[in-house]
Parts: sequence; C-alpha cells; structure tokens
Amino acid sequence: MKKIIMLLLFFALTGAVNAQVSFTAVPISTTGAERAAVDMNGDFLDDLVSVTATNIQIHYQQTDGSFIETNIATPPVANTPSWSLAAADFDKNGFADLLYGGANGVTFMKAKNNGTSYEEISFPEYVFSQRSNFVDINNDGHLDAFVCHDVAPSVYYINNGDGTFTFHQGDIGDYPTGGNYGSVWIDYDNDGDMDVFIAKCNVNGDVNERSENQIYQNDGAGNFIEVGDATGLKDEMQTWSATWADFDNDGFLDVFVGSSDSNFTHKINRNNGDGTFTDISATTGIHALTITGIENCSYDFNNDGYVDIASNGNILLNNGDLTFTLVPLALPNNNGSFGDLNNDGFIDSFTGGNVYYNNANANHWITINTIGVESNINGIGARVTISSDMGTQIREVRSGEGFKYMSTLNTHFGLGTNTTISNITISWPSGIVDILEDVAVDQVLSVVEGSTVLGLNENLANPLILYPNPTQDILNLGDLNHFTNPAFTIYDVQGKKVMAAKVDLNTIDVSNLATGKYILKIYDNNHSKSQRFIRK
Repeated sequence: MKKIIMLLLFFALTGAVNAQVSFTAVPISTTGAERAAVDMNGDFLDDLVSVTATNIQIHYQQTDGSFIETNIATPPVANTPSWSLAAADFDKNGFADLLYGGANGVTFMKAKNNGTSYEEISFPEYVFSQRSNFVDINNDGHLDAFVCHDVAPSVYYINNGDGTFTFHQGDIGDYPTGGNYGSVWIDYDNDGDMDVFIAKCNVNGDVNERSENQIYQNDGAGNFIEVGDATGLKDEMQTWSATWADFDNDGFLDVFVGSSDSNFTHKINRNNGDGTFTDISATTGIHALTITGIENCSYDFNNDGYVDIASNGNILLNNGDLTFTLVPLALPNNNGSFGDLNNDGFIDSFTGGNVYYNNANANHWITINTIGVESNINGIGARVTISSDMGTQIREVRSGEGFKYMSTLNTHFGLGTNTTISNITISWPSGIVDILEDVAVDQVLSVVEGSTVLGLNENLANPLILYPNPTQDILNLGDLNHFTNPAFTIYDVQGKKVMAAKVDLNTIDVSNLATGKYILKIYDNNHSKSQRFIRK
C-alpha cells in the first residue's frame, strides 16, 4: 500500500495521471533475441521477429490481432544481430530481408521468393557493428545498407540491383577510430534527399573529438558533407542513439539526443528551419528524466497529434507546446520494438517475452503504408505529410531507429479529436508526389507511388483562381487570406517537383518552365490546396 501511495504521489507531481498512456503486458513464446516488430510477408501487419544463429522465428500477425508462430531453420550464420537488426525488402520480391549487425561483421539474410527460407550473405570484413539501417544512399531505387562501426570508419553496402552488394568504408562516419553508435537517416533540411545523423560515444566515458555527434548533409548528387558544427549539433556527449521527429508540428524535424551516461543530460534541439538548431532542453521539462541508456525512439503513443519520446522505457509525453510530461517506467528499460501489434491504430511494443499493448483511448488516427514503384518498394526515405484542422504533421519512412531494434515501416499519425484529413501528401525519393484529399480517419491506407497522379481533381475551383490560365510568364493568384505566410510547389504531370519558393505578392513567375501541364500546390502549416495550369 505504501508503494502504491508513493507512486500515486509521484504521478500527481509529474502530471502523469493525466498523460493517458499505459500498456498491458501479454506473454508470447519467443526463441532467441527479440529484435523486430515489422511486416515480414507484405501484408502490412507488423509481425514479431526473434533470431538465433540457426533460426528465424516469426509470429505473423493476423487481421484480428492474433499471431501464428513460424520457425524457419537456417544454416549457422557468420554473424548474429548481437548489436542491431534492420529489415527491408532489398530485392523487391515482397518479403522482408534482414540485416544482422554483429560484433565481428555484417550478415544479410535474404528472404527467398516463397518467404519460407532465407539465403545468408555474409561479408568478410571486420565490422564491430552498432546501429544498422536500410536506405537508398545513392537514390537509384535500390535499397542499400549502412552500418555504424565502433572502432573504425562506418561502412555501407551499395545494392547492385541484382541481389548483391558492394562494400564501401568511410566518407560517412569517417572518424579514424570510429565511435559511431546510433545512425538515423532523415531529411533535416527539407530538400527532398536523405541526410544522416550519427550519435557518437567513447570508451570509458571519455569525452573528446571521437564522441562529437555528426550530421552528414546530402547534396543530392551522391556526396555527403559533415555539417555538425554549422548546424549546432556537434555535441561532445555520451550517447548511443538520437530520435528525430517534428515535435512542434512546424514542418521541420527536431532531434532528441539521449544521454547514455549519468554525467550528461538528455538534449532536445529545435530545428530553426534554416539549417541550424537551437538547444531548448532547459524549457521543455525533459530533464525530469534522469534515467540514461541507449534506446530512444519517437511515436505518438496517445494519438493526440503530437509525437512523444520513448527513452529507455520512460515516455516523455508531448504537451503540444514543446514541453513534455514524464511517464516513468511505462515500458521495460530497453523500449523494445514498436509497431501496431493488434491492428487498432495505437503503437505497441515487443520485448522481453511480452507484447506490451497500448491501452488506447478515444483519439483518432491513420496509418499509411508506402509502396514504391520508381523508389524502393518499401518507400524508405519518403516524407508523408497530413493536414487536418489541428494543423500539419510529418513522418518519414525509416528502417532502423533507436539503437538495437527494428520497428514498423508503416507511418502512423494520431489526430486527437479530428475526424477528417483534408489531404495527405507523399513525397517519394524519386521526386514523385502523391496527394490524397478528404481522407477518412481511423483506417489503414496503402498508397502506391504515382497512383494518385498528384490529386488532379481540382479542389480549388473557387478558393484559388489562377489567371491567366494558360499563362506565358506570370501566374496571378486569387484570395489567399486564409493562408499564413504560404509557400508553393509546382509539379509536372509525372509528379516531379520542378519549382518551389515562398509566395511573393500573389504572383509566381513561371517563365523558366517548359511548355506543358503542371500542378500548383499552395500551403502553410495548416492548409494545402492544389490546382492545374498550363504553361504555353
């Protein structure tokens, strides 16, 4: 009784009673290291994956939220995922492949076309693997792999398009003695290509150049430039992972850098929208969390429309004003893998022989599955944006977050009390853009790249008038009073972005565009409208 009273007093002091997020543990029989909650068979339901040196155990999720256990025997593999696991369909056969980040090297487990057996592809190079990711590094439509190296420059494997990879080392995460722990691929500067942040750590708690966090900016031409100092993210701290999300729903990704050493505090850096970041930790309430560790991820656990932070089993619940309320020990201290494990629209966790089901609430949600055509089949690297009455939210499709685990490839949004979504925009790595309008909430939606033809249903016949249309040089815009500091993007009919800027004096100079048909999108943080026009 005394313990219960103390817990209630703690919750009252921290505000956790009103936080409305909790989980119920349900045991599940597992074999081996529990590493993933991700769709393995192409049905977009998150499955549970546990691994040994000779077995891949998959609990396949069914539409009713139950699981069917399958064990797939493998020859003894050269490297087990002792440090991390990533998953994606790198050969586009409809079944997820696995990347094992081991203490001595890297092994790919390639799912064969029937999904019931795997082929081992192990590389001979010594890699003291830490975080691993699947991502299309050179944007050729084929998924590559990146692996942090603890004691040497990081490595990556370029997909040759035929199910084989070519090994590379350096260029990205190139400090001579390593220190590379937690990589996460993100588009921090909103230029449409994937950059990478590497959380750094050092041995024995030392802090020096080896432990300086790094961020590599993608110049869009296959080159990565380290800009940690210029962005303000070159912290010297002990961290094994960082989590990126738009915590204030302003359209730019912010970052929570988790401390792995009690001599350092967690940090949250707000994206200023100009390529720089500001440390706002002191005003956010995150310092109520003093527990340190290696696992940090971001999801909207209570579906209120603001992304929360899971840090070593604790949840920092986003209050919507760049402050956070601590919900202590909501999950085991390793967080586990995250996904929707009963198909109810709320994010659950899998770890320690249990599924931790989110106890949910009445808030609305939507889940979007991305199916690439010109881009990689999983849509990894795509930016998904939704607009509703509460404003605009963004997500990215990523493989490999936190430090050790693999979580869902599906993009999940909470919507609070909103019952309609005005539009969903998916910007694919290929440059193609899909737009869906007037979308119902509380559903799972699968979108094939290019299938919406950029929303050519002209939803702006009255609110926005383009004239003259066709036009030679200048587009004049009608009433934009309901927009605040709007920007515009122009796409060709194939969905490729050809022009983008802020709206200036309600006119747009299109004289440099080739003759043809285009779509204009006007948007701010709360609204988005599109209309066709012709450049003659």
